[in-house]
Amino acid sequence: MEHVEIERRFLVRSIPKSLSAFRKRIIEQGYLSVAPTVRVRRDDNKFYLTYKNGKGTAHTEYNLPLTPESYAHLLDKADGIRICKDRYEIPDGSLTIELDIFHGELEGLRWAEVEFPTLAAAESYEKPAWFGDEITGICNNAALSRMDPEQAAAFVRKKMSWG
Repeated sequence: MEHVEIERRFLVRSIPKSLSAFRKRIIEQGYLSVAPTVRVRRDDNKFYLTYKNGKGTAHTEYNLPLTPESYAHLLDKADGIRICKDRYEIPDGSLTIELDIFHGELEGLRWAEVEFPTLAAAESYEKPAWFGDEITGICNNAALSRMDPEQAAAFVRKKMSWG
């Protein structure tokens, strides 16, 4: 099913207290292609193949369900590093902040994504004080997957230093 996703992404300076009060999902994903974006994802116990087209704030997205077996088969074919993260869903008025805390090759990276109903809502959004720099259109999971472990570690050190 096609879906237009309108979102903004920000680095996270500090993690909100009481994360255990929010819904947590465990996500693992790999990329079969980055142009266009084709990924396979395990989201808790659900499995998907996703096709994304477009860059920046708005892009189309199609999600197709997979069986656990087909997910494992396709994940073995993915290029680059696997993206492993915990995702917390934090209410923000009528919106939801998705806080991603990365593991594995990207340990130490934290960012938040907010999805909006319209471009106008995205443009007028005032980020919480615990957010850092906006990285919408600059960095995404597909780009991270293309880094080798050394590049990933350097990226995390650079982006998560608040000098």
